[in-house]
Amino acid sequence: MKEERYLERVKAFFMQLQDDICAGVTAVDGSGAFVEDDWEREEGGGGRSRVMRHGKVIEQGGVNYSHVYGAQMPASATAHRPELAGRSFHACGVSLVLHPHNPYVPTSHANVRFFIAEKPGEAPVWWFGGGFDLTPFYPFKDDVVHWHEMSRAAVAPFGDDYYHRYKSWCDDYFYLKHRNETRGVGGLFFDDLNTNPAGELDFEHAFALMRSVGEHYLKAWTPIAEKRKELPFGEREREFQLYRRGRYVEFNLVYDRGTLFGLQTGGRTESILMSMPPLARWEYAYEPRPGTAEAELEYYLKPRDWLNRK
Repeated sequence: MKEERYLERVKAFFMQLQDDICAGVTAVDGSGAFVEDDWEREEGGGGRSRVMRHGKVIEQGGVNYSHVYGAQMPASATAHRPELAGRSFHACGVSLVLHPHNPYVPTSHANVRFFIAEKPGEAPVWWFGGGFDLTPFYPFKDDVVHWHEMSRAAVAPFGDDYYHRYKSWCDDYFYLKHRNETRGVGGLFFDDLNTNPAGELDFEHAFALMRSVGEHYLKAWTPIAEKRKELPFGEREREFQLYRRGRYVEFNLVYDRGTLFGLQTGGRTESILMSMPPLARWEYAYEPRPGTAEAELEYYLKPRDWLNRK
C-alpha cells in the first residue's frame, strides 16, 4: 500500500532531521550535550527524546522524534475534522523547544508531523503539518525580520501564497486569548496539507514543503542565537525572562493541540512536557514601566507584516 511507503519515507526523514538539528544546536551551544532517552508506548509505537540541560547557551531544550499509532484517533486530532473520528491512525514527527539561558536569545519552537487515518472499506486519509515560531523577551527587529525571511524562503518555492497563509495561521494559532497577545513574533504554522496549489492530492509536493520547513529551522535560529548569546545581562533581565516564560506555560497547557494530542494518546509524559521551561514565575498584575525595554515587548506581540520595511 502506498501509504505504508509514504510512512517509511517520512520516518526516515524525521530521524535524520532530529540528528541534524541536535548537531546544529550542539555546535552553537559549545559545551552542552543532548542525552537520548528511547521510549515505547504500550498502545503502539514510541520514540526517542533528546534533551540538553545546563548548556552554555541552552538552559534546557529538547528535540523529540516519535511514531505512535492506535485503534482510534484522539479527540484533539478530530476536533476540527470530526469526519475522522473512529479511524485508526499513525502519527509521527519531530518537535523541539529550546529555552536559552540568556534573556536576549529568544525561545524557539518547531514541529513537523505526518498523519495517516484509516478505516476499513475506505481510502486512507493522510496529511502533513508543522511550522516554527519565535518567542523573544527582548526583541531585536533585525532578528524578527531574519526569522520571517527564512520563513518565507522555506515555502516560497512551492507557491506564491504559502508564506502569507501560513504566517497568518501562525499568528492566529499561537495566540493567548485570555491575555490578548500573541505568544511571540510568529513564523509559520500549517496543517492538513496533502494537495498542491492546483488542489490535487500530491504527496511529493506536500512532503517536499514539509521537509523544507523542517530544514529551515536551523537557518532561521542559528544566526540569531550566535549574534545574541554573548550579550551581558543581569538580574532584571533574568526576572523578566522568567515572568514571560509563564506565558509560554499558559499557552502550552491551555491551547496547544500537540500537547493535548500527546497526553490523550498516552504518550510519554516527560517527552510531551519537555516543552516547558525549567524555571518560570508569575507576578500578580505586573506592568512594565513605560519607556523601558520590557515595555517595548508589547509592540511585538501583535500580528505585523515584518517583511514590509516601510
